[in-house]
Amino acid sequence: MTDISRTDQDRHITALGSSVASDLFQILRDGRPRTRTELSAMTGLARSTVALRIDALMKLGLVGPVGDAVSTGGRPSSQFAIAASGRVVLGVDVGASHVRIAVSDLTGRIQAETSERIRVAEGPEAVLTWVSGAAHDLLDQLGRAPADLLAIGIGLPGPVEHSSGRPINPPIMPGWDRFDVPGWFRGTFDAPVLVDNDVNIMALGERELSWPEVDHLIFVKVATGIGSGVISGGILQRGAQGTAGDIGHVHVARGADVPCQCGNRGCLEALASGPALGRELRDLAGATGMSGMAPESSQDVVELVKGGNITAIQAVRQAGRDIGEVLTTCVSLINPSVIVIGGSLAQAGEHLIAGVREIVYTRSMPLATEHLQITQSKAGADAAVLGACMLAIHHALSPSNIEEMVIGAPTAAKV
Repeated sequence: MTDISRTDQDRHITALGSSVASDLFQILRDGRPRTRTELSAMTGLARSTVALRIDALMKLGLVGPVGDAVSTGGRPSSQFAIAASGRVVLGVDVGASHVRIAVSDLTGRIQAETSERIRVAEGPEAVLTWVSGAAHDLLDQLGRAPADLLAIGIGLPGPVEHSSGRPINPPIMPGWDRFDVPGWFRGTFDAPVLVDNDVNIMALGERELSWPEVDHLIFVKVATGIGSGVISGGILQRGAQGTAGDIGHVHVARGADVPCQCGNRGCLEALASGPALGRELRDLAGATGMSGMAPESSQDVVELVKGGNITAIQAVRQAGRDIGEVLTTCVSLINPSVIVIGGSLAQAGEHLIAGVREIVYTRSMPLATEHLQITQSKAGADAAVLGACMLAIHHALSPSNIEEMVIGAPTAAKV
């Protein structure tokens, strides 16, 4: 294997796992056009074999010609690259009170999207029925057939058994426990359905949009609940039962007597989530007789902060310190390059992040924080739906799936 092919192999690592550089499509996924001769030299395959495989990938709509290479004498050689718009995927972001879906090309570029105010508590049939109808509408809008859909990625606001796509005891999702989400779509779309926790897909989306070269990243969502998505070594970490990154239920000494909805006391989520801060501010207003401060949601707390309410600012800053206390342990265990703070409470801006930085930079080992960036999400509200698209793309374009499509293509018997 030449040096250039080794470079490509190193480059082709996604947040869901590693791929194989000797597969032509995986090489072309970097978007750089190459000739058959270049691909032959990089893979060691005969030029005739490369030509057959390129033809099969073109028939699948995955690869296309992009012009001619510079000629060194004689007829210019044709170049080929991934056909980003040849096929599409669907990304679905299911929140506590909203659903947003998008159709993207194979690079993650959004082509069409729509959203609806639907409470996840209405149950899986109501939510997924809307998703199915809206997905068909988006495909029609783009002039696409359902057969053009390679995969569907879905993020849910609760624990998910990723291997089966079933939610497991989700606290704010009545009727969803162990519901077969992929099975529900089976009669509607002939495409694989990937389901994951919403924070995991937000980590994928944030990395794709803002930190594509970063292989060690923690995305922290601070909203109704608190959780994190962990990317280590370029790979999304789910853990044995899919609960990796569940920092919301790590004990914080300051809140030892504060009950949490999980049944324990002193959980980070019971101290620093949006509802927790809302309760704290309401109680404080009642005890001191302050008026005009009765926040119910994370957004209400953010509005108080943006309005310059000193009490709310101090509460958010302390929430940042509490989150920082838990993240200090994460820094020692995982040694990330970047910690991204997202979710609705992150809209409070630097007040929350300043509290996180204050603790993490003070208590972590200097070597671990020398180049550590702690920053607000750049993807913002787009992180989840973009991450859902990337979840689908990484699965659909994995080496094993591409090989299956090539082998299954009618004209690919000899490839």
